[in-house]
This record gives sequence, structure tokens and C-alpha cells, in this order.
Amino acid sequence: MPKPSKKKAASSSSSDSDSGPEDRNPPAKKPKTENTSKKQQDDDISWSLGKRRFAKLCEFKGNWYVDIREFYDVGGDLKPGKKGIMLTMEQWQKLKSQIDSIDEAIKRNV
Repeated sequence: MPKPSKKKAASSSSSDSDSGPEDRNPPAKKPKTENTSKKQQDDDISWSLGKRRFAKLCEFKGNWYVDIREFYDVGGDLKPGKKGIMLTMEQWQKLKSQIDSIDEAIKRNV
């Protein structure tokens, strides 16, 4: 009786492997409604720092942050860019406590 060829064994074992999800198309994303994005914008408190840079107090996933970010213009709307930093309340307090030291260093070096 002939032995099964290695090709057959390899092909039959490859069919047993996990080929990934049966449905290769991801579910359609729900479009964000204007109300949700408007509400988030209305809830944010912001201060202009000039040249499309803003400091904002915002809530994200139940936590509050100070977001200092550069924005860009898209058809008259300002959208947040990648350039920026989002500080936790703990980080914000640390920064505030060091403002006097930072100011002194600036006066000495500038």
C-alpha cells in the first residue's frame, strides 16, 4: 500500500489551520452624528494661544484633561491636529507648580 505523499499531508493540514475570520469584511462603522460632535465641542472650554493653537479643558472616557494642541482649517472648521499634548490633571498640577522655576530659567537664558 503506498504512503500518502507529503504534498497531500501538507495540504490537508493547512486546511485545518485557522484561516482567520469567516467574514473578511469588517462591520460598517457608524457615522458620527453632528449632534455628538457639536455637544463635545460645546462642552469643551478653550483658550486661544494664537496661531490656531488652543488650550482646552476636555473630558475623555470619564477623565478630565488639559489639551494643548495646534488646529488646522478644513473648509472653515478648525480640526485638532497631531501636534499637541494632552495632560492629565496630575500632570497639569505638576506643570503649574513648576511655572515659577520655568519663568526664572527663561529670564536667565533669554
